[in-house]
Amino acid sequence: MQDSPIPIRTLTELDHIRLQNLIRRHAVALAADAADSLGSVIDNADLVSPEEIPGDTVTMNSRVVITDCNSGTQSTLTLCYPQDAEPAKGRISVLSPIGTGLLGLRVGAVARWHGPDGLAASAQLQAIQFQPEASGDFLT
Repeated sequence: MQDSPIPIRTLTELDHIRLQNLIRRHAVALAADAADSLGSVIDNADLVSPEEIPGDTVTMNSRVVITDCNSGTQSTLTLCYPQDAEPAKGRISVLSPIGTGLLGLRVGAVARWHGPDGLAASAQLQAIQFQPEASGDFLT
């Protein structure tokens, strides 16, 4: 599996604005580490217009296939906003450690995060099954 210590992240300008607003609106309710982690990702990402985002990049509302680097278990997840999260159905919040870890990555990259237990975890992004921008939806 590809091992990249600091993956390059690319976000759409629209996702960037919406995520900044999410952090601002919910700053009091958010765990400090979740807000800091997401803030760091969006502050350091390359920004492009929704029309220019590569189709192999995780954007908000993308459905992705990942493989756990330790167990080899494959999962299909949809990256969503907190109000739409349903982990049992594979809909993970961008504020979750894995959600923040996947945001803006390209297929082949390895997402890294720490779970609630404090243990390091990682998964390789295998495929993007759906990306709103790739299907012509530049406003979702």
